[in-house]
Amino acid sequence: MTTSVGSSALVTRIWQGIVSGLAGGIVFGALMAMMGMMPMIAMLVGSSSTAVGWLVHLVISAFYGVLFALIVPTTLGTGALVGAGAVYGIVLWLIGPLLIMPAMLGMPLFMFSGATMTSLLGHLLYGLIVAGVLAPLRRRAVRA
Repeated sequence: MTTSVGSSALVTRIWQGIVSGLAGGIVFGALMAMMGMMPMIAMLVGSSSTAVGWLVHLVISAFYGVLFALIVPTTLGTGALVGAGAVYGIVLWLIGPLLIMPAMLGMPLFMFSGATMTSLLGHLLYGLIVAGVLAPLRRRAVRA
């Protein structure tokens, strides 16, 4: 019985992470699309298509939403959860556009420019939205 309850809680956290990650990814993606960034995201998988860029971005967003939902304790209150989301967004910015993406595209690592600073704001927004969506999903799951 414990295993069933434990795996059910895990599945719930995964779905909460997917929903939260996609919510943050859609908002952040809209900002990126307005800046013409989706073809660059598509380059991560050898394409230049805006549609492929959106798909890659949303898959990454869902993955990072799940990771956040799994690593952040369920006991955090909303304020602490949102704070953790802000920190998470900054960490993702350091890992993604400053390290992994340039490494994959043959660009210099940890380059700071207007674009990377705008990306910082986008990642911060992503983390805040993920946490802001996750908080009520967690409250709802507790009541259910």
